[in-house]
Amino acid sequence: MNFKNLYYFITFLYLISSTISYSTEQPDIKNLVIHKEKKKIEDVYFFDSKNSRKTIEDYKNNISLINFWATWCAPCKEEMPSLNEIKNIIEFKDINIIPINIGEEEIEKSKKFFEELKINNLEIFSGPSGDLAKKFKLRGVPTTVILDKQGYEVSRIIGSIDFKDEKFLNWLRNIINS
Repeated sequence: MNFKNLYYFITFLYLISSTISYSTEQPDIKNLVIHKEKKKIEDVYFFDSKNSRKTIEDYKNNISLINFWATWCAPCKEEMPSLNEIKNIIEFKDINIIPINIGEEEIEKSKKFFEELKINNLEIFSGPSGDLAKKFKLRGVPTTVILDKQGYEVSRIIGSIDFKDEKFLNWLRNIINS
């Protein structure tokens, strides 16, 4: 009987210790998934507002937030203004923010979307939705993929988030300084 109690006690300690260590690694930020191992992102292309082909390699050497969105997406409309505001914060001015419309929509529709929401710090990007969804394993929009300075995916936000949330901004500061 004592051995059985000891077994339960050790199991209980193990579960508590792994939960505590996990919680220190994973900040309490809605929808944020931090990968245990970085994921290499290769052979990805998309287009800027002038229809010039861009790749992830064009944005290396800085942290990149790639936000996948569409004009018909209500949560995208909700989060886009806070994504726009990140560029107003001096310490984040060098972060690449790449909002890619994967709704297969005309550029004029994206421009109208940005105008209505007063998005003035971000450029409009678009891309082949099927190809991007497959390469990034997207399950829906909005999804934001965070790449390190070498172009590896380190985390992602599944669903909408308030990018001005202080917990998120502090986490982003740590990513920049690491």
